[in-house]
Amino acid sequence: MTDLSAFIAGLPKVELHVHHVGSASPRIVAELAARHEGRTRVPADPEALASYFEFRDFAHFVEIYLSVVDLIRDQSDVRLLTFEVARELARQQVRYAELTVTPYSHVHRGIPAPAFCEAIEDARRAAEAEFGISLRWCFDIPGEAGLPAAEQTLRIALDERPDGLVSFGLGGPEIGVPRPQFKPYFDEARAAGLHSVPHAGETTGPGTIWDALRDLGAERIGHGISAAQDPALLAHLAERQIPMEVCPTSNVRTRAVRAIEEHPLPRLVEAGLLVTINSDDPPMFGTTLDDEYAVAARLLDLDAAGLAGLARNAVTASFLAAPDKDKLTAEIDAYLAGHRS
Repeated sequence: MTDLSAFIAGLPKVELHVHHVGSASPRIVAELAARHEGRTRVPADPEALASYFEFRDFAHFVEIYLSVVDLIRDQSDVRLLTFEVARELARQQVRYAELTVTPYSHVHRGIPAPAFCEAIEDARRAAEAEFGISLRWCFDIPGEAGLPAAEQTLRIALDERPDGLVSFGLGGPEIGVPRPQFKPYFDEARAAGLHSVPHAGETTGPGTIWDALRDLGAERIGHGISAAQDPALLAHLAERQIPMEVCPTSNVRTRAVRAIEEHPLPRLVEAGLLVTINSDDPPMFGTTLDDEYAVAARLLDLDAAGLAGLARNAVTASFLAAPDKDKLTAEIDAYLAGHRS
């Protein structure tokens, strides 16, 4: 794996399933906690965050996640977080990332929507200039906040329409949050030209994925690991090459999967699905995108060519324009050729 680790470290990548707040490094979380000392239970010590980020189950993960969201109090916090997330992604040779952003959580806590969008856009432009990484946004509904959050997320997306916005999503808990109720909001977002990328089938069964496809017009599926339980769904996803945003370590850390050895990733690949590898909330789960590629290499018994294939899958599944996809695919191919020579 040493040789593969070096290959992974230099491999040009695309990240399609990574959350804005969930990507805050221990250093940034600690800095934000120190800014708001006395008004948060989040530790201001980076080392203490490791134990703070031990999750009993998915519900506990959401509780801890929201406590970190509470650290984002103003426009400068938003800008700092976004820029530093870009720095960490660029360090891993990520050329393009579609960051899942939950504007409702911040606007609900008092940051005006125009100020929030201005902050992420300012960070996006600065990151592209300084690190050479292109960021785009998926504005997602926090499902646990219900239809009022869906309405406000849609209004922010369509009224503010930041330049980097490409898609509309749905995150948060799946249990007790049926997908069909969000259909009108996805219909309107899609009519306005936004792509549909809801989470589905992470902690619930295949029915949630069917709902996301039928009711929300899903073009990609966030997680989708329970598809492995339904042969008809696997055949449907494979036939239409609907991309799956798989995040192996996340699924273990939230207890959606009992152990990494039991992860259904190999079954998804064997069924012919278009699978991409992603990091979800990397610092909270003690991982990186590089680490997730290494996990995939072990689960799928991949060599360098196989890893390059996963990187190409992410390019294919992205919402990049065709010329940009061609350029990035060529870069991946050239990198692989250089490794072989």
